[in-house]
Amino acid sequence: MKKVAAIVTEYRKWSHADVIVGKILEGYMYDGKEKPNLQVVSMFTDQVPKGDMSRNLAKKYDFKIAETIEEALTLGGKKLAVDGVVIVGEHGDYPNNEKGQKLYPRRRLFEEVTKVFEKTKKSVPVFNDKHLGPTWEDTKWMYDKSRELFVPFLAGSSIPVTWRKPALKLPKECDLTGAIGLGYGPFEGYGFHTLEGLQCMVERRRGGETGVKAVTCLSGEAMWKAMDDGKFSMDLLDAAIARVPSKDKGDYRVRTLMGRDSGVFLIEYIDGFTAAAAMLNNFLHEIDGGAFCFAGRIKGEKEPRACQYYMQQPDPFGHFIHLVKAIETLINSGHSPYPIERTVLTSGILDAVMTSRHEKGKRIETPHLAIKYTPAEWPFATDPVPMTVKREF
Repeated sequence: MKKVAAIVTEYRKWSHADVIVGKILEGYMYDGKEKPNLQVVSMFTDQVPKGDMSRNLAKKYDFKIAETIEEALTLGGKKLAVDGVVIVGEHGDYPNNEKGQKLYPRRRLFEEVTKVFEKTKKSVPVFNDKHLGPTWEDTKWMYDKSRELFVPFLAGSSIPVTWRKPALKLPKECDLTGAIGLGYGPFEGYGFHTLEGLQCMVERRRGGETGVKAVTCLSGEAMWKAMDDGKFSMDLLDAAIARVPSKDKGDYRVRTLMGRDSGVFLIEYIDGFTAAAAMLNNFLHEIDGGAFCFAGRIKGEKEPRACQYYMQQPDPFGHFIHLVKAIETLINSGHSPYPIERTVLTSGILDAVMTSRHEKGKRIETPHLAIKYTPAEWPFATDPVPMTVKREF
């Protein structure tokens, strides 16, 4: 069993620490029967909220609650004592900046981990939940540091690896002519999920990923004027919306203008490809697997290809199972199962989105996002959706 240090912002019921680290501790279904080949030996919690679970779990599963990140990685000794690190910098009481970005301390947590690597002259694989940092400065620093220290690095969302309904996989090197990612919920936090759902598809277009040259975030009437002006496809948006099980019956143009935090992200890629992500709050709903969807059109095909990224809520939050399996592969093999560059790119796009929104829909040029990579063939979930289970807390 590979030894893991869990570095989390907080560990409470249904937090990301619970649905990721909890599957390592208690099994994919929280019944102890099927577990990854990983053992949590230590945990650092940046905050200890009311309802904290980490202390009771430490007693139950005999792992160390560390006072510092260094102690978590060395178990109090002078040498690195773990085979991998899982960082879950999601949830907790942290401020927003002026752009509305939640200042989760992901860079700080990762920096403390890499200080131990430098001190002990040894690096091990690291997983970072969701985007690398709220700002491009944090994202680039984390990526560059991982390269400097030869850290096998994996990050991102559960959306690319969850069930797709139907099981859509675009052909590699396909002639994709347009694409839409569909989402809902907290603008930044779920905007990242929407972008990852879009990017894991469009990176399969002919030529592979070459990066993004500009991003624009539109809100209000400007969203629908852009659609009417042909800046993104109504047909593709409708195809994505058709995959959402739970939505209002009214006109989405009207409903989104009545709510808060709706928006459309226009993404201009370096190779000339364009795509959009639409956050249709007050029209789409979270029940029945959620409303993260994709639609794209391949040259020569009349009908768009579209799917829903299925999220299972609540327990056992099955859409995190394949993310944990990717973490297991990372730590056991020493190689990231899919490119960290995807999450570097989506983190940078999201930062540009939040900047554009703050600057009233200004087009933000992104020469720093000239990020090239070839998509990996890591599988998404195809096994049957597990039944909801009841856990005792």
